[in-house]
Amino acid sequence: MAGRTKKVLIQTKLGEREVARDSILYFPHGLIGLDDKREFVLIPVRESSPFLLLQCVTDPGLGLLVADPFPFCPDYNVKLEQAEKKILHMENMRQIAVLVTVTIPRNRPEETTLNLSGPIILNTKARIGLQAPQVDSKLPTHYRLVGVPAQDPEKQ
Repeated sequence: MAGRTKKVLIQTKLGEREVARDSILYFPHGLIGLDDKREFVLIPVRESSPFLLLQCVTDPGLGLLVADPFPFCPDYNVKLEQAEKKILHMENMRQIAVLVTVTIPRNRPEETTLNLSGPIILNTKARIGLQAPQVDSKLPTHYRLVGVPAQDPEKQ
C-alpha cells in the first residue's frame, strides 16, 4: 500500500486541485437532475469565504456553490424521512452536515440567495451524501443574503 497514492488530481471550476481520496463523497442517487454524477469533493472557495464548491470528481464543468445555512438561518430545519436516513447510514445527528446551494446572479451579488428547498445532506463519517427535497409549502424556499460579501468564484 505504501506505493499507492492517497491523493488524486482533478480538474475543477477553480482550476486543477489535488484532493485526498478519502475526502470524496459518494452520492448513491446523484443529485436532482444529475442522477449519473455520484462522486464529489468539497473545496473551499477562499480561506475567509463561507462558500464551498461541491465539485464533481468526473466532470470538471460541474461544481455547485454551497454553504452551511445555519449561520445565515439559525431556525432552518431539515426533515429527513426514514428511507433517507437509511441511505445515509445515519447512526446519529452528529454525523450529519447540511449544505444548501447558493445562487449569485451574474453582476448582481447583492441578490445572492440560499436555496432552502433542496438541502444536500452529508454523513461526514461514512462520506455519503444525498439531496433531500423539503416539501413543506409553508416554509420559505430561498433565503436572500444581505450584507454578505458574495464573490463569484468564476471571477477569481
